Amino acid sequence: MTFNKGSLILVDYTAKVKDTEDIFDTTIEGDAKKYSIYEENFKYQPKLVSIGEVAYPVLKGLDEALAKTAVGDKLTIEVTPDKGFGERDAGKVRMIPIRKLGEDAEKVTVGDSIEVDNKKGIIRYIGSGRVQVDYNHRYAGKTILFDVNVIKSLDTPNDKIDSILKNRLPVEDTKIAFDLKDKEVNITIPEEILRADGLQIMKHFIQLDVFKFVPTLEKVNFVETHMNKQVQEKKPEVKEKASEPKTA
Repeated sequence: MTFNKGSLILVDYTAKVKDTEDIFDTTIEGDAKKYSIYEENFKYQPKLVSIGEVAYPVLKGLDEALAKTAVGDKLTIEVTPDKGFGERDAGKVRMIPIRKLGEDAEKVTVGDSIEVDNKKGIIRYIGSGRVQVDYNHRYAGKTILFDVNVIKSLDTPNDKIDSILKNRLPVEDTKIAFDLKDKEVNITIPEEILRADGLQIMKHFIQLDVFKFVPTLEKVNFVETHMNKQVQEKKPEVKEKASEPKTA
């Protein structure tokens, strides 16, 4: 069985550069720690992929290969530059005055990622009051190997909504809750992100994704519960009644 365009699937993968075997990305926490690329605030979980769609994209070469797989497949997928991070473009390597880096001028070293004139680049050379900045993607011109495990195909509305929320909400999976009934879903927003920057944007993309991948739904409701902290703090503490002394 292969996947059709628009299919939602969950995959685990670990990615490395073919020539150097430099491992730079993974969905697996254990692999991240093993290869010293672990990030404390990153949510390690199987990646949600929408085959042939831009909602949850991956590199073109990886997407095309995943479309031909089936649940349970474990394989290595090779992605060449033309379907990966692109070919290197010498025109994207520039020399700029080091003073343009401002306060960071004395802190940067070769290999650092920086942003200049709203463009992200990598420092390749420092000297004579100038820095060479490479605006190509870090892995441009590289062939990438993905060790992939196709875990699950999301076929039911419940599975699709659950995975969309796990992907879009920056909270532990145990704090994600929703109630799906007929053509309506009520999604509970966890209290800890009620005042988070970007919450409205999160909700916007959640409803777009839910309607796209569960087109039978007519309503998406977001449930927000705000507690009165002052009332909670004023509640008297309930003390346990001391037990009566036993008589002989």
